[in-house]
This record gives sequence, C-alpha cells and structure tokens, in this order.
Amino acid sequence: MALAKPFESVLIANRGEIAVRVARTCRAMGIRSIAVYSDADVGALHVRACDEAVPIGGVSARDSYLRSDRIIAAARQTRAQAIHPGYGFLAENADFAQACADGGVTFIGPSPQAMRAVGDKIAAKKTAIAAGVPVLPGYLAASQSHDALEAAARDVGVPLLIKAAAGGGGRGMRLVTDLRELGPALEGAQREAQAAFGDPTVFLERFVENPRHIEIQIIADTHGTCLALGERECSIQRRYQKIVEESPSPAVSADLRAQLEDGAVKIARAVGYVNAGTVEFMLDEARRFYFLEMNARLQVEHPVTEMVTGLDLVREQFIAASGGALKVEKPPPSGHAIEARIYAEDPIHDFLPSTGRITTFEAPNFPGVRNDVAVEAGSDVSPAYDPMLAKLIVHDATRTGAIAKLATALDNYFVGGVVTNIGLLRWLAEQPAFASGDTTTSFLPQHFRAEMLERLIDRDLAELAAAGALQSLPVLRRNTADPWRTLGPWRHLVDTRRVSLNGSLVEAAWQYAAGGWQCRREDRSALVSPKASGTFELATSSRTAKFAAWLTADGVAVTQGGLVMQFAVPRRPTDAADATNRHGGEVIKGSVEAPMSGTIVKVNVKPGEIVSAFQVLLVMEAMKMEHAIVAPYPGTITAVKTEAARSVMAGDVLAEISEA
Repeated sequence: MALAKPFESVLIANRGEIAVRVARTCRAMGIRSIAVYSDADVGALHVRACDEAVPIGGVSARDSYLRSDRIIAAARQTRAQAIHPGYGFLAENADFAQACADGGVTFIGPSPQAMRAVGDKIAAKKTAIAAGVPVLPGYLAASQSHDALEAAARDVGVPLLIKAAAGGGGRGMRLVTDLRELGPALEGAQREAQAAFGDPTVFLERFVENPRHIEIQIIADTHGTCLALGERECSIQRRYQKIVEESPSPAVSADLRAQLEDGAVKIARAVGYVNAGTVEFMLDEARRFYFLEMNARLQVEHPVTEMVTGLDLVREQFIAASGGALKVEKPPPSGHAIEARIYAEDPIHDFLPSTGRITTFEAPNFPGVRNDVAVEAGSDVSPAYDPMLAKLIVHDATRTGAIAKLATALDNYFVGGVVTNIGLLRWLAEQPAFASGDTTTSFLPQHFRAEMLERLIDRDLAELAAAGALQSLPVLRRNTADPWRTLGPWRHLVDTRRVSLNGSLVEAAWQYAAGGWQCRREDRSALVSPKASGTFELATSSRTAKFAAWLTADGVAVTQGGLVMQFAVPRRPTDAADATNRHGGEVIKGSVEAPMSGTIVKVNVKPGEIVSAFQVLLVMEAMKMEHAIVAPYPGTITAVKTEAARSVMAGDVLAEISEA
C-alpha cells in the first residue's frame, strides 16, 4: 500500500528547476525539503523553494554540486532521511548512492549495483543482448587502445558515433563520417568523457540516418512491480541535447509501444532495477527499434509523462525508495503533452550560450500550461552550469491542440537580460514537418537555418521599440520600488528626444494621454508604453505586441517574437573619460576573443605558427559543452594569451593573429 508520507525530510542534491520541482512534491506531501547551494547560487530560486538551505561552497559544479562529501555532510547536519539527486551532477553516480547507504541516508533512485549495471553503456548493451532486445552493431570490447578502436571503426564503417561509456546527454560523443577524422574525434570524446564523468572509456556505434529517439518511462518497486508508462518522442535535438519532447510519439503504434515497453521492462528486471528510470531506443525509418541506453534517474522530460498519465513521478519515487508498493494498475494515457526547453542561448549565432542577469521573466499562465522554472527576474545565468532556464509543458486533448497551445504559450513568454531560444521554439511550432510528426534527430539540420529566424525580425519596428524602451529603462532601473511614483516628474523634463540606434535616427515624443512614447522613423510610427518588470507594449495602426527590453553595455536590446535585437547607442562626450572597454580602451587588431565565459581545455597553436582559415586554435568548455575557437582568416599567430585549465571571461583576448 502506498505510503502517505514516506519520509519526514528530503535533501535535494541539485539546483535549478528540478530542485524547485522536487521541493513542490515535498510540500504537497508534507515532507521537509532541504536545499544545497553553491557560492554562485546564494540567491537562487531553488534555495527559497525549500524549507531549509545549506551552503556547500564553490562556484563550479566540481567544487559544489559534484562534491559528494559536502552533500552527505549537509544531510547529516540537517538530519535528512533521504537524498533526491535530481538529474545530472551526482544523479547517476553509483559511488554517491553507495555513500548515502553507508551514511544511513536513503538514496532516492536505484541501488548502486543496478546503477553500475546500466550506467556503463557497454555493460547495458550486453544486458540488452542477453535479454533479447535489439542493439545497433558496434564495438563493445574493453580495450581502449587507439589501434583497437581504429580497427573496430573500420569494421563498423562510417558514419559511426563515438560515445562515452559512463555518461550521456551528448557529452563525450562525436560523429565520424570519414575515418581520417577518427583520431581527433577519439581524443576529443575521451577528454570530454573524462572531464564530465571521470572515465574516458568510449565505445563505437553504427550511426543511423534520420532516426527517431524514443524512450520508455519505467517505475519499479521492491515488491516486484515494474511499470512501463508509455513512450516519449525526444528526437528534436541540437548537439545531441533535446529541446522538444512529447508523449505519445506520433510514430509509435499500439503494437510497437507494447514491444518497446516489453523490452524496457526486460532490461530493468535483468538488473534488479528499483525506482524511476528511462530506457532509450532508436527507431529507424523502417520502424525497427534498437536499445541505446538506460538512464538511472528521473529525466528532464518527465513532465510530459506526468501530464498524460496524471501521475506525480517524484511522489512515486519517494514511495518506491521508502519500500512502499506502487499502484499495480497502469494509468491509461490521456491527451497529448509537449515540452519545450527554454535555454539561455542564441540560435541565430550557432547556439552560443548567453550569460548575465535576467531583467525580465514572465512565463505564460493559463489552463493546460505548466512551467517548471529555475529563474526569476534578478537571477544570474552563470557559465558554470547548464544554460536551461525553464521548461514549458503544454497539454491538450489532441496533438494538434497541443501544438497550437504551445505556440500561444511561447507568444506569451518574455525573458529579458539574456538571449534565449524562445524564437526558435516559436518558429518550430509553425513548421509543417513538425505538425505532420516528421520529427527525427535530423530535424534541425534538415529544416533550420539561422537566416530563417533573422528574416522573421521586423528591424524597423524593433528600432521603434528600442527607441521607446530606451527612454524609460534608465529611470525604471534606478527606481526599483515603484517606478510609476517617479515617472511623473521625470517625464516632464523633456517632451521630444532624438535617439541614434545603430546609426539610424529615431524621434521619440512623450504622449501624456497615452502614457507612452510615440516613436517615428521616416514613414513608420509606433506608441511604446512601459508596463511592468521590464516589459513594454508596442502599438501601431495595425497591431499591438508586448516585448521585453533591457540596457546593454553599449545600448539597448529588445525581444520580438522571442528573438533578440541589440542596438548600439553612441556615448555622450561626457562619458568618454570613464568609458574604458574590456581591452582597456583600445581594440586589439587581429585578436581572437572568447565568445563566452568558460575554461580553456586545450591550446592547439603557439606563437609563430601559420594557420589556415577556420583552423581550431583553442578548445574551451562552457555550460557543460566544448566549443572550438577557430581562426577567422589565414595568418600567423603572433601571441597566445591563455593556457589550458585557465578560466576566461567573454571578450577576453585568447590569441592574436596577423592576416596573411
């Protein structure tokens, strides 16, 4: 029988939206929730979402959320009965699960033995083979010598994937389409696997063109019950990271669903798995399925399963971990759910992570919409952690209705201070291929180009929005308590202003009756009215739209349909004395700069070396991913300004190059 309150207290060994989400179930069940936080997360939302909070120091994950000793100490300090690891960090660390058991604290997840059995991707594939579940051809042997891997690659053939044996989420993964690329790809995959999981072991797997990524949610207890709760379609990805998930999959029939669920349960039972887990499969164009891996934790995308089953999977995790019995009956699915991940990244500029302080955060709120959020206005987006800010989940009776609801929800999602992928998600919701269910892992490469988003921006209208916002933002920023008490005397100082934005001149005149700025440029005009929390309303003769705006280092930025436009404003002469920029007052010609804050992991060049255009000069790690820094043109390296293991800030000069 399910227990009403399986634990008195639970420590949540994570941060962000998953920590907030676990705390929500704790509160609903009357369980005392305990947060841990790094030095970078002192004021984070998850800290306030819990009943108690314990500092664990550090800024980077390796100095905080990956410190199992500090997590266990925090549990002892607060007398927590159990630890929920969330996902990522220590969630699939068998040694941490064992340390919890040794310390007398219940780990809310599978046993260390089961975790090891499925956590090693090579061992998990062998388990699947023994259970009669199909797997892709590849190399699963123990030898990690270059010769053995190279020989295996020739046998497997290209294209092939190199994958980390100890992890997932796209880390330690490389696609090889030419065997001449194998050496650097192996080196990069092994280095990333070591950094992410502490284990450089990799395996090889035949790459399937245009597959679907299908996963089965399971939940099991200690009484012999193992339930498969239907599938999730997780095919739309960028850099092997999922961005949209849905349940049920438009490609899975009732018969195929039964086969997938049967395979998932067989693998879980084979390793004695208890608690929530996800068994991932690949579906090829002929609808043949192959086992990929099992994630021994709660998945990021678990809310879509919750929306169609009505279950609270965290509650079920608590029950299973405490030794209670799960419901024997599998809930029948109801309707269709879609999840979209909101990332702080720029899809127009190769999905570069965006960091900074969030000035506006307004999530949509209407029936059939769920928001699992990690941030709020005033939160800092740090390069030390994953760039996901929130998850938007919608539910409707039909898939068509869910897509329409997703589009409406994204239209009402406003984030300021950082660039997000909201515009990309809004574009995706209107794509015919998405509507028809043609969602393979090749969706973005086949359908998306950055210029598609750029064409959606009405630059003239964005200029008018920026000009109007620029008049109010300095005052709104200075008066944080109640800006409307101070706008009265401020706005009487001047009725008309001229603003130069990226070289264009816009005239802004305050309209007393309308309570906004009438902005004009040539033959276009719009009324821009300040609203709340850094949002504004723009009204023309034919449309009204809401947008977010914020001040930047050199001007102002505005959102338009989730996309961001930035405008430079000339500095006043009086500002010149203290307007030193990040290079100390001068721009270094031929400099190669860090596109974001992060850590240098490899330097490939030295002074005097001749390089070709787009040659990889350095490799940096930021927000859990590696990024190649390339030469902008052919030339000679005149200076290298950094070294491996050094932390750098966005805009720091990494190297100097003279053009050939």
